[in-house]
Amino acid sequence: SIPFFACELKTVKPYKRGFFCGDSSITYPHKEKEIALAECYCVRSRRVNSRAFIRNPYISSLYKELGSFLFGCCIGQSLTNMAKLSVGRLRPYFLTVCNVTYESLNCSPGDYVYSVKCNCTPKEEEEARKSFFSGHASFAMYTLLYLAFYLQARFSWRGARLLRPLLQFLLVMLAVYTGLTRISDYRHHPSDVLTGFLQGGITAYWV
Repeated sequence: SIPFFACELKTVKPYKRGFFCGDSSITYPHKEKEIALAECYCVRSRRVNSRAFIRNPYISSLYKELGSFLFGCCIGQSLTNMAKLSVGRLRPYFLTVCNVTYESLNCSPGDYVYSVKCNCTPKEEEEARKSFFSGHASFAMYTLLYLAFYLQARFSWRGARLLRPLLQFLLVMLAVYTGLTRISDYRHHPSDVLTGFLQGGITAYWV
């Protein structure tokens, strides 16, 4: 999709949004190391010539489900990249990674700062302008909720009535935990994560 390649090829820069002097939501520390989920997907298609592969009902069903899943991944990633590039919301650690303070900007509380010269690499500054919305929260909610829906449709073993809802609950809780870590690591604002949850959940339900 266009937003996906625009983000990956760096052909479009994120919108340079300003901020209000004294805004404490963008002064949090920057944690260098993180365990990141994959936010980009490269799908290499291969031609399947085996008739046995196509005629096998289980393999055929799995093949269709995988195609739907990857389609949803592309949709979700495109929406995420489009939002990050067009909104340009500053991450909670923006001023820290830019190595500037409100004192050095010589501004009064409440004044709007239209631009700032960051003392960091261009890549770090671009990344600090992509807070909205959380791709990790969106991807986690989409994949795990999609799997929960899959269990709802395919899991037919009646030996344990509570096993399926328990697995579904654990999957959703894992997605929520992933989003919450983005807040505790100062990578996103709470509203970024909430929007990511909504986008991922809606995409999973739609697909």
